[in-house]
Amino acid sequence: MSDAPAIAPQNSLEVNPSLSIPRGELDVRVSRSSGAGGQHVNKTSSRVEIFWNIERSPVLNEEQRERLRTKLSSRLTSDGSVRVVASDMRSQSRNRGLAEERLADLIRRALTVPKKRRPTKPSKASKEARLESKKRHSTKKADRRKPSLH
Repeated sequence: MSDAPAIAPQNSLEVNPSLSIPRGELDVRVSRSSGAGGQHVNKTSSRVEIFWNIERSPVLNEEQRERLRTKLSSRLTSDGSVRVVASDMRSQSRNRGLAEERLADLIRRALTVPKKRRPTKPSKASKEARLESKKRHSTKKADRRKPSLH
């Protein structure tokens, strides 16, 4: 055991500065993990699944909820919950931390609104340079042809 003091878990999971998910809204389920770990995996429940229902969460406004529905449509359960799983570590608490990080990252990326693309026009100089380049290329090709006899 380490000498570091145990840090009490915060009451909410911070997604970004404007959004925090209360831990009371997270449904955490633990089960036996598969994979490496020898007999340890056969007797401990270290796999962590976290569900967060975006349909019932009061921390989201309707715009955010709609954005999450659209972006995470393939990851939503039938009741509107997002599911994240972690079974990478042998420790249940470390897997819970990993699952919470993954959930926060998933929500953060889904809520990010991409910048709107502003269409641009090529400048007059770039158009002229392009045409000049085409003329040079055309002349170079024409110079390689046999002279016509007419």
